[in-house]
Amino acid sequence: MNTPSAEPGIPTQAAPATSGAASTGGAPGAGRRGALGPVGLVLAGGLSVQFGGALAVTLMPRAGALGIVTLRLAVAAVVLLLVCRPRLRGHSRADWGTVIVFGATMAGMNGLFYQAVARIPLGPAVTLEVLGPLALSVLASRRAVNLLWAGLALAGVFLLGGGGFDGLDPAGAAFALGAGVMWAAYIVFSARTGRRFPQADGLALAMAVGALLFLPMGIAESGAKLVDPVTLSLGAAVALLSSVLPYTLELLALRRLPASTFAILMSLEPALAAGAGFLVLGQALSAMEAAAIALVIAASLGAVRTQVSRGGKPPVPEA
Repeated sequence: MNTPSAEPGIPTQAAPATSGAASTGGAPGAGRRGALGPVGLVLAGGLSVQFGGALAVTLMPRAGALGIVTLRLAVAAVVLLLVCRPRLRGHSRADWGTVIVFGATMAGMNGLFYQAVARIPLGPAVTLEVLGPLALSVLASRRAVNLLWAGLALAGVFLLGGGGFDGLDPAGAAFALGAGVMWAAYIVFSARTGRRFPQADGLALAMAVGALLFLPMGIAESGAKLVDPVTLSLGAAVALLSSVLPYTLELLALRRLPASTFAILMSLEPALAAGAGFLVLGQALSAMEAAAIALVIAASLGAVRTQVSRGGKPPVPEA
């Protein structure tokens, strides 16, 4: 997540994207070469998010899922507030209402996702979570071909659940689906916040709101464990890997990368999560689970391309 950015999504309004050709003088060959840089940044951000999620799973026995979310949000909020130094005055009541809802959505998305990965493997969790942005993209397009993408996604979910989720913890699957709903809402309010606040000011304020909302739950579950030096340092590493670093990389990438390309790359998050789960946590996938993840990725890619082909902007998710 996971995140992605998770994790904070990058509203295209905050960092307008341009095509590779435009950024390299218009030469077709130069445009293709120039695109390798931002694509690499996005993939690096995705890997950072998923390996940060895998690290968080290893940390859960020390501080619990709610404790890890609290540390992640709190450290990320402190870093972003120090870097962005957002202006607190001069905002309307509607501005503050938007950023508070955005922060609450961010907290809910992270909390539900971490509850999911505490119960089911990382790859399947991200696969179920990505159904939220996928549904948002399908609904935004309203084309008949999206029935195909929805059918592929449902087939993937059916395979992932072994025909009835007997192979996955039902509560974990429900938490992952809930995180997907919050991810879709997160994308909507990320864009609204980007229109109301300059640069990344809205994100920094929303992160602080999310951290404050989650703090009581983290203290209730973990208490003094949150200030244990080892736990605190590992929690800071999760925050940097899952929030600060991917946000920075994707913000840089979106300056030179079309939003449609970015959304397509974000569709690969389930595969990156499965790889991180295998390498860090030893969570091997069965053939059926691998096929399920492939179907959901195909559905997500198809939905993004359908949205782009009709001239719309696809949702820009973050794990």
